[in-house]
Parts: sequence; C-alpha cells; structure tokens
Amino acid sequence: MSEVINIEEIFGEDVFNDKAMREKLPKKIYEELKKTMSEGGEISSVVADSVAHAMKEWAIEKGATHYTHWFQPLTGVTAEKHDSFISAPKPDGRVIMEFSGKELIKGEPDASSFPSGGLRATFEARGYTAWDCTSPAFVRHDAAGATLCIPTAFCSYTGEALDKKTPLLRSMQALNTQTIRLLRLLGNTTSKSAVPSVGPEQEYFLVDKNKYLKRKDLIFTGRTLFGAMPPKGQELEDHYFGTIRERVAAFMKDVNIELWKLGVSSKTQHNEVAPAQHELAPIYAQCNIAVDNNQLMMEMLKKVANRHGLTCLLHEKPFAGVNGSGKHDNWSLVTDDGINLLNPGKYPHENTVFLVTLMSVLAGVNKHGDLLRESAANPGNDHRLGADEAPPAIISVFLGDQLEDIVEQIIKNGSATSSVKAERLATGVDTLPDFKKDTTDRNRTSPFAFTGNKFEFRSVGSGDSVASPNIVLNTIVAEQFSDISDELEKVAEDKREEKINEIICRLATENQKIIFNGDGYSEEWVKEAERRGLPNLKTMVDAIPALTTDKAVALFEKFGVFTRAELESREEIQYEAYAKQLNIEARTMIDLASKHLIPAIIRYTTRLADSINKIKSAVPDCDVSVQTELLIETSDKLSASKVALSKLIEVSDIASAMTPGREQAVYYKDVVKEAMADLRRPIDELEMIVDKDLWPMPSYGDLIFEV
Repeated sequence: MSEVINIEEIFGEDVFNDKAMREKLPKKIYEELKKTMSEGGEISSVVADSVAHAMKEWAIEKGATHYTHWFQPLTGVTAEKHDSFISAPKPDGRVIMEFSGKELIKGEPDASSFPSGGLRATFEARGYTAWDCTSPAFVRHDAAGATLCIPTAFCSYTGEALDKKTPLLRSMQALNTQTIRLLRLLGNTTSKSAVPSVGPEQEYFLVDKNKYLKRKDLIFTGRTLFGAMPPKGQELEDHYFGTIRERVAAFMKDVNIELWKLGVSSKTQHNEVAPAQHELAPIYAQCNIAVDNNQLMMEMLKKVANRHGLTCLLHEKPFAGVNGSGKHDNWSLVTDDGINLLNPGKYPHENTVFLVTLMSVLAGVNKHGDLLRESAANPGNDHRLGADEAPPAIISVFLGDQLEDIVEQIIKNGSATSSVKAERLATGVDTLPDFKKDTTDRNRTSPFAFTGNKFEFRSVGSGDSVASPNIVLNTIVAEQFSDISDELEKVAEDKREEKINEIICRLATENQKIIFNGDGYSEEWVKEAERRGLPNLKTMVDAIPALTTDKAVALFEKFGVFTRAELESREEIQYEAYAKQLNIEARTMIDLASKHLIPAIIRYTTRLADSINKIKSAVPDCDVSVQTELLIETSDKLSASKVALSKLIEVSDIASAMTPGREQAVYYKDVVKEAMADLRRPIDELEMIVDKDLWPMPSYGDLIFEV
C-alpha cells in the first residue's frame, strides 16, 4: 500500500521560515528582523547574534553539524563551503557548538576561482558572501548528513557583484521604488511595497542511469553529440499529458516530498511532448525566493533521480530530432496589500493601473528586446530557439484578442470604450456543463505572452537560472515607471488623469510593432519582423553584445543594477562560457569518434568483408552483390567520417589556441560547430547500418523509450 503523505505536516519542515522564527526568536528580535526584511536597513549585531543562535539550535535539532553560505556565482550553478558548528575545544576535551551573527551575515569564499570577467585578478582572491535575510535558510539532508544552508549574495572585495542574486535584489529594489512612486501619482495611498511574483516551469528529461553511464557525450556535455532517430519519436503525440510510468511516478513522488520539506510549492507535474520528457511547476513566489527555489528544484531533480537509478538531464537539447526543454518564466507585479498590477479586472479598458503597467511592459520589451533575448542565451538554447519547437529568437509580445482590441481602440481613438466579453463554451453534450471561455486563446509560438494576469517569458533554457530574465524584466519596467512618473510629476494633480491617458495612448502607438498574435514559427513572421525592425538574434554569440550597448549601460547604471564594469565582465564571461562549452563538445566528439565509433565501424566492415570472402570461397558463383554494396556504402561513409574527424581536430586546435573573447566565440559558432555537424552526419547514418551488438553506445530508442 502506498505511503500516506500529509503535505500540511511536512511542508516547510526543513525551512527556517516565519513559523520557525516565531517559535525560536524573542518577540522583539523577531519584529526587528521582520521590519528589516520588509523595509530594508542594516541588521544590528544584537539581532544578528540572536538569529544566528536560534538558527543554529533549530538546525542542530534537525541533525545539522555544518552550515554553509549557499550562493549563485556566474558559473550557472550554486556553490557552497561547509563549516562545522564546532568551536575551540574546552580544557576537559568537550567542544562548544557556536554560530555567531558575524558568521551568519558574512562569509569569505575564495573569489579568484569563480568567473569574474576581469573584475578581479587571479591573485586578488578575497570575496564575500552576504546573508539575504529575505530568502529563508533551510536544512538540506544528503549523504554528508544535515547542513544548514544560508542563501547569500556574493561580491568581490571591491564590491562588484560576482553572482546572480545581488543584481536581482538590486533590480527588485529599483522596481519597488518606482512602482510605489507611480502608484502614489495614480492615487494609491495604501500600498507600501511591490514585488515581482515569479513562477518558473521546469522541463527535464529522465533516462536510465546505467544507459547514461555508457554515453560519454551525455556525461561530459549533457547532450547526445551522436545519435540516429528511432523509428518512433513524438509523432503520435501520445506522451504529452499521458499516463505517467510507474518508475517515473515514484521518482516524482519523492521529488515532491523533498521539495515540500524545503518549502518549495511543487504543484503541477506531467509528461511533456517528447518521450522521456517531463515538467514540474511551482506556485508563484516572491522573485528572489522563486529563483532560489528553482535552483533547489534542479538540484533535487538530479539527486532524487540518482536515488531511483535514473539520471535527470537539464540540457536544453539532449536529443536531436525531438523537443528540447525550456523553462517558462511567469512574471507579474504584486503589492503588499494584494493588488496584481497585471490583473485586467472585469473591465480592463477602464483599469488605469493595469493599462499603465501593460503599456510599460510593451515599451520596455520593445526598447530592450535584445537584452531580454540575451537573458535567455546559452549554448544549449541555440538548439531550441527558432527551431519550430520553442519560441523564435525574435522577441515579440502576444496579447490575445481582448487586449489587442483594447490597444487598437486606444491607438485609433485615443482611448478604449469597451472590452471583449468572455463567451460561453457549449460542449454539445447534455451531461457536460457549459462554461465561460477565457477572453483570449494561448499562443505557444510567442516568446513573451500575456496569459491572464501575468506575462510568460517562454524562451529561458531548462538548465539556466531564472535570475537573468527577471533582472531584465524588473529593470526595464522600473525604467518605464520612472519615465512615466517624471512626466506626471511635472503636471498639476488635477491634470494627471488627462496626462496619463495621453501617455497610455502614446505608448500604445509607439510600441505596437512589438505586438504579434500570429504564428511565430512561420517564415512570413521572420520577414515581417525584419520589416518592423525587430532584432533576430539567432545565437548566443549574436545576443551577447546587447549587454554592453549604450542603452543597456544607461538602463542598468541609472537604477544601480549593474555598473558598466559589471556588464563588461559578464560579456567576457559569456563569450568564454560559449567557447568552453563548444570546445568540450568538440573534444568529446573527437574522443568518441576516434576511440569508440570509428573502431566499431571498422570492426563491422571487417566482419562484413570476411563474410563476403568466406561465401565466395565456399560458393564461388553465389551472388554477394547486396553484401558488397553494403560494404562499399559503409566504407564510403567511414571515409567521410574520417575526413570530417580530421577537419574537426584541425579547427578545434585553431579555436582553442585563440585568445578568449568574441573572435574566438564567433569562430566556434561559425566554424567548429559546422565541423561538428559534418562529423555527426555520416556517423548517425552508419548507426542505422552497423550491427547493434557492435555499436558502442545505447541508441536513442534505448534512452528515451526504456525508462
């Protein structure tokens, strides 16, 4: 019988959340900490020491022996250094378990070993982690025992951000300031703060661990560099939302339990489009907590998969020929008193706050579409975006029928006087209820779609942190709110309603080119987008320059999110990351082809040639034309493989000898990547010819259908 899980009992049990703080902290300390969390400000040493002591006692009760500052450097994964609670031993040999406020607030990892993009020299090693009190600490249980994990920011000795959390918190602060400023001008006197609410949907693949361990390309790069399609892929569309297999269901159950204990509100799970592909989605949370929770989700998916004899693949395109994985980033803006600024309400054409927010998002995305595209850029995502399975690389906004109609009214008449009403859907079956349809359809081909009371940025890669896109979204909306506030503050209070209507009309007119409700996969849209002047940044290398344009630097510096130096460092890191990933992939292909695949093909041709000779010797007149034809075909493809391998070795050597930077990244994109494709082509064809017992790796069919 299946174990009964009481979600209410286990949810958040390993989190130092509000409930735990109320129980463990003196009332005065609790109130001071909550005030700092909501209003900002410096934490006093008295509060820090008291919180640290309570946090330590709570963690020890849960079996913790160590603590760590858990941070998110520019490597794309999390980092941690563990310290035990043990202090200096007493004279009698016993130890004291201590954890001070200073240790809670500040840590000192070696900053020289993390990407800094030139912000720090190798010998300049000091860096600091700083406690993010707005994201709760938690205890993680694993083979090392129990560890108290403290979410922190990470910066250099000279103060530059070396992580993703610091600029994210800066962007949230900027957005909060500008939102409250604008709301006051629009007559709202009650809301005290506003935070972006985020819900990232996580897609992933599961494969059998034993088969995974026989694929060096998956081990080294996260994706298959060779592999022919099996007879069946996703053509029948039978996997999407299909019955979840027992082994996968058991895995999902354990993932949910682990996440619920950590306070991650894992809610929706289902099979995705491709075989062996699945999705997990949480309930929305405050932006920085949602980012932290998504990092935990990715870690937990991998950990629990291993426990079940599976491997979780978070690469955006682990298998050619079937859908890749993304991470839809759902973004909205909510005040402390529960107002969602992106909720249209019953009559959106009359909802001034909604219309101002909507037009601000349109204007921000139109002005900084290149930045938004760059925020979703990584080498793996280059295999998805624009490939008729994910949104195009062209950034546009889908509004749906109702909002598009309102925008058109505003542009044509200066204001909107009506909203398209929701219709009732008649099923035509007497026993089924009729119900109200949504006022708009959904568009899965749009990279940035309005979906009821939020925007869904669909371009983010499955293995990426969602910090970067939310940094961009927060900041570009803050910029628009700031500009609108500047205009409203210059007019008398009794003229503001007229002025805001004028601004809404102007923004709708100026930014209508970013709105597209049609098929984003079509060639017609590519041509139309070019006519409209929308950028089509097809690859990561094409997108990276968006980080350091004058308008990007002005945007981020105005709101204190990034300095020019921090942006330039990230540009350098991105180019190097791209080149390093492509270099690893190319070297892995060379290794696999040289040591495994070509030798296997030679064994096959040798076996085939020996068979032909034996037949001819035994029966001279026997027709061996089929075998001979197969031998010639295989030998020709083998020869093509060897030529392509030699070429890949040559260009890879040239690329790796180049100075890191844009020129090297462009060479990897244009030359090395093409050479990789040229090598893969004949070897994938040979996989369909060579005996399966001779092929040295599990096939696609073995990997995606045998879980």
